[in-house]
Amino acid sequence: MLTKKEQRLRRARQTRVRIAQQGVARLTVNRTNLHIYASVISGDGGKVLASASTAEAEVRKTLGAAGKGGNVAAAAAVGKRIADKAKAAGVEKVAFDRAGFAFHGRVKALADAAREAGLQF
Repeated sequence: MLTKKEQRLRRARQTRVRIAQQGVARLTVNRTNLHIYASVISGDGGKVLASASTAEAEVRKTLGAAGKGGNVAAAAAVGKRIADKAKAAGVEKVAFDRAGFAFHGRVKALADAAREAGLQF
């Protein structure tokens, strides 16, 4: 029997194969209880073009005194930041790689914020 993490990684593998065939940059998300991380990875070489997370000092300042990174508001802030950084790196279109996480809650908030900030996927 697969563990919860192995199941998630199995789901993630299927998505990554499909994205690799498209050959576009991918916006990948990693979610932990305390933080959420996002990075834009190039489609050809697999290089990280931009990254943002709630662990960054500037993001933690905007989240207030508690500095909570494990909520929807924090995920939305990271989504906007990753979109700005990606556009600065010259990336407009990406494929959204949710890494096996359900498209709900924090993952959805990050995706919606990135779309609103001008990233296309």
